[in-house]
Amino acid sequence: MKDLILITAFLLIITMCGDVFAQQPKNIKDALTVIHDRKSVRHFTGQVVSREDLITIVKAGMAAPTAVNMQPWSFVIVTERKTLDALAEKLPYAKMLDKAGAAIVVCAIPGKAFEGKTEFAIIDASCASENILLAAEALGLGAVWTAAYPDKDRIDAVREILDIPGSAIPLNVIPVGYPTSEDKPKDKFKQENIYWEKWKSM
Repeated sequence: MKDLILITAFLLIITMCGDVFAQQPKNIKDALTVIHDRKSVRHFTGQVVSREDLITIVKAGMAAPTAVNMQPWSFVIVTERKTLDALAEKLPYAKMLDKAGAAIVVCAIPGKAFEGKTEFAIIDASCASENILLAAEALGLGAVWTAAYPDKDRIDAVREILDIPGSAIPLNVIPVGYPTSEDKPKDKFKQENIYWEKWKSM
């Protein structure tokens, strides 16, 4: 009887461990690998990106550093094909939106920034944008920063298409989708750009 109880307990533990392992995320890269594997993806398959993945990506954006924790940002998630195509038509460097599964528009809000400064809002929203790019890479998706700011025509176009108020600055439009694997990461490390202790003349 004692042996039967022990065997039953052992099998229960194995089953529970199996359930825990099954719930663990698979093929998730470590942080440094994600950073070095990140690339500007401009070629997409056209496959739809899930709402769950888009929320995960934007949540990562909101985890970015921000001056005095003011969080002067907002995000417009675009999934409708008609809207993606309208953005592609108006933005000269975002033509890849025609095959992207979605887009995330990062907006800086000066009125919410530390000391109400536009500079802080832009910096904070830029940090959020980088987190978005890294999160997409971590999920096996591709993304690319296409700038709206500081070009007035692009800012106005994004504002008009997405009904963004004048109190918010569309910083960028980030196409997100499943990559075709045509785009590859670049090794940007350059020893000559490093100084130790003090800046030294070249």
